Amino acid sequence: MQQGHVNCGFIGGAEIDKYGNVNTSYIGDHQDPVIKLPGSGGAADIASLSQRLLVIMNHEKRRFKEKVDYITSPGYGDGGNWREEEGLPRGGIGALITTLGVMKPNPSRNELELLSIHPGVTLDQVKENTGWNLLVSEQLQETVAPSKEELEVIRSIDPEGFWTGKKKEE
Repeated sequence: MQQGHVNCGFIGGAEIDKYGNVNTSYIGDHQDPVIKLPGSGGAADIASLSQRLLVIMNHEKRRFKEKVDYITSPGYGDGGNWREEEGLPRGGIGALITTLGVMKPNPSRNELELLSIHPGVTLDQVKENTGWNLLVSEQLQETVAPSKEELEVIRSIDPEGFWTGKKKEE
């Protein structure tokens, strides 16, 4: 990773903010936290050094905050050219995939922008579960469902249905 050979990293977290900063360390003040979380576990390195980063999270208002309580894994700091100014050589969040939709950083601000909503989800649901004034793409679309072949691959590596929530049909 330090040499730039990791094309894509995947992480999750307890909180994320509008610039893609992820918290997996503390809820509340880090000097006297309400909750102490597991920490980085290598996610800070993945967020800092991979070519691009995919973040996967449940989309809940308590997790999607204007500003995270603590930055464990950096996204775009406070926006703009923050990563460059901090000397982070690569990466930044490429996409945030949630239980409600998909967001990517707006190219001019590096603030997360909603690009697609999953089938059966409304824009109001996404906004209600986001703790900031969400940017919405002018080309907002419905997330494309996976193909039959993609579902077969996913289910073949998740036969117990841990990730998909569905048991393999007998």
